[in-house]
Amino acid sequence: MSTSIFNIGVSGLSAAQAGLLTTGHNISNATTPGFNRQQAVQSTNTPQFTGAGFLGQGASVVTVKRIYNQFLVAQTLSAQTRLSELNTYADQIRQIDNLLADSNSGLSAALNEFFRGTHEVAANPASIPARQSMLSTAQALVARFQGLDGRLDEIRDGVDTQLASTITDINSYATQIAELNQRITLAQATGPGQPANDLLDQRDQLIAELNQQVRVTTVTDADGSLNVFVGNGQALVVGASAFGLTTMQSGEDASRMTVGIRQAGGAAAALPEAMLSGGTLGGLLAFRRESLDTAQNALGRIAIGLAETVNAQHRLGQDLNGVLGDDFFTAPAPQVLYPNNPLNGGTAAIGVAIADVSSLTSSDYRLSADGGGNFTLTRLSDNSTIFVAAALPQSVEGLTISLSAGAANAGDTFLIQPTRSAAGDIAVALTDARSIAAAAPIRTAADNGNTGTGSVSAGSVNSPPPVNANLAQTVTLTFDDPPTTFDVSGTGTGNPANVAFTAGGDITYNGWTIHISGTPAAGDVFTVSANSAGVSDNRNALLLAGLQTAKTLAGDSTSYQSAYAQIVSDIGNKTRETEVTATAQENILRQANDAQQALSGVNLDEEAANLLRYQQAYQASGKMIEIASKLFDTLLSMGR
Repeated sequence: MSTSIFNIGVSGLSAAQAGLLTTGHNISNATTPGFNRQQAVQSTNTPQFTGAGFLGQGASVVTVKRIYNQFLVAQTLSAQTRLSELNTYADQIRQIDNLLADSNSGLSAALNEFFRGTHEVAANPASIPARQSMLSTAQALVARFQGLDGRLDEIRDGVDTQLASTITDINSYATQIAELNQRITLAQATGPGQPANDLLDQRDQLIAELNQQVRVTTVTDADGSLNVFVGNGQALVVGASAFGLTTMQSGEDASRMTVGIRQAGGAAAALPEAMLSGGTLGGLLAFRRESLDTAQNALGRIAIGLAETVNAQHRLGQDLNGVLGDDFFTAPAPQVLYPNNPLNGGTAAIGVAIADVSSLTSSDYRLSADGGGNFTLTRLSDNSTIFVAAALPQSVEGLTISLSAGAANAGDTFLIQPTRSAAGDIAVALTDARSIAAAAPIRTAADNGNTGTGSVSAGSVNSPPPVNANLAQTVTLTFDDPPTTFDVSGTGTGNPANVAFTAGGDITYNGWTIHISGTPAAGDVFTVSANSAGVSDNRNALLLAGLQTAKTLAGDSTSYQSAYAQIVSDIGNKTRETEVTATAQENILRQANDAQQALSGVNLDEEAANLLRYQQAYQASGKMIEIASKLFDTLLSMGR
């Protein structure tokens, strides 16, 4: 009997010792990141049957388990990866917000200065200094466009650098997780059914840190190893093997860094950006895709809009040399990017030109060959299909898309970027201040002998402008009796006679349009002639200055300044939205982490109480062994 008591005491000592060890381990790791408190699980030994019934045989320690809840951990991981994504996005977009909204570095002040110079020319069209000032403000405006575009390119380069750094971190975590998978498998094979708690904690901590870099999903194998997947189920870690991510050139845009995953054979396959969400990597990709690309495209649309509309009006004017105006700005051309071979098998070259600047969007497009000379165009900003299986050329959303050479194979794709590089490519085409076309190339007059009340407008040149020879002709309009028709005569040939006249209507002829108001009398004469001495004429300069507030973009609904203000507003709103969402996400993470720590975290007060409890159990078991020893001595003395 004393032997049974002795054995029970020893089992109690062992159980209490295991409890003390576990409690001490918890206390030591109270501040260790990722540590889940552990608990010694005891079980009663098999009782011994006697005639008096079953007598207990003490206790034994079955296992040491982690206090762990997968659901709470998953909630914490999900909240953490989303917060990392939002913080990264906010850090990046804040740069654009500060750049565009700044009154010194933004575009608004430069636009105002350029049109101030235009107004000066309109006020003093013969003044060379005023004209030179207009050229200088145009150069400053172009420099501002290029500076903003260059800064956005720097931000893009910074994103690429951070992508490479983040992928290096991801691959490091993947390698460590694969190594821990191997150690856990070996450890748990040594003690079947017993979890390698501390190794499991270390692996879970690595998963949590990896999840801050990119959202991952995990699947546990029967041997205890953890398989890790990114994107839409692409394997990052399988057992003891880590595949890892890599940076690579985009198939469509060689200047764009994208993310690929290494496969078993060592080759890398590109991953669609939209599949990689969460964490720093997801935040960088989402920022570049949603905000950086959009802002740079929208800025480029303003640059193209400015260049095209100013050029169109400038070509309708006349400079100090009496010559029709030329392009004022060098208008940037849309870009067409061809995927790296062998992605495209055909020889097609695609041409894209601006057809209507007011219809331009700030989106990129993907042109896909369907075979048989037909193509499909997709707007990438919302993945809308613009046309399907249509032969080129096609004019859509301000662009004319044509097949300029070769032929496309079915499946060939082309990336069209109408405005991406426009802000960086715009330039001032004029170098001579005398070449500014401030005057109108025609002048009108009413004969002094006219007896009616009719008066003629100053007239305007039609777009596209005619050749100088047409505008140089002097055209005479003589009204018949009654004044419902007029005859046209001039230095040209084939002049019409007896042309119908509608009171209040416009008269268009020979490349110009005039308006006669009032009621002309029979025999009244009006002339339209070349503006041979228009040095002080400011009519075209006034029209150029009027472009400042004219609604020339977005379907003739937005001016240059309004379009820029919309960019600033969109970026500012997105910045604020991201910051507010990140603040809310911090609270979600805090709540999820508190719930997880309430279950799995180390409570030092609780562990101190456990120390006292196990200490008392240890002392009591020791007392039992002492009693068993005395009983055994008593039995021995009775035998003597």
